[in-house]
Amino acid sequence: MDFHLCQATPEDAETVVFMQTQAHEECYPHLLSPEFFRRRRASIPERVERRRAFLAVKDPRILAFDAGNQLVGYADAGPGREEDAPEALELYSIYTLRRTYGTGLGAALVDAAVGSGPAYLWVLENNPRALAFYLKQGFRPDGRRNTLPPEWDALPEFRLVRRAKEATGR
Repeated sequence: MDFHLCQATPEDAETVVFMQTQAHEECYPHLLSPEFFRRRRASIPERVERRRAFLAVKDPRILAFDAGNQLVGYADAGPGREEDAPEALELYSIYTLRRTYGTGLGAALVDAAVGSGPAYLWVLENNPRALAFYLKQGFRPDGRRNTLPPEWDALPEFRLVRRAKEATGR
């Protein structure tokens, strides 16, 4: 699959929110309730406005478009948000549409967002496809766990870290 990557701008907010909503529906139906997806759809206008400000920064906000110029992937990263962050750089999120799975798009987005060096991220439990992908990218569980807020059905998640020595082994 051919795709091209570029930095997002605030004008991309609506496209990003719609794509992320679709990606959530494709990859999390086994984890999240139908009510969650109904609420996400209903909150699209507010999420678009919040996303505009989030996209108005120099930190990586990477869009991936297919040959037909459809948004098929998104990744964002920046300074670690935790006081005791295990690395300075955090991969906040990465989403690709199901039709791009196995094409190398996910790896390209990780490279564009955090490079091949040290970084960390959080992944939902009971998400074996995502875990396998992150392990392939050199990330490893560090034992830290968390629970998402109630609006995310209080799902459990755990942290993965890619240290400098692990980053070179990709």
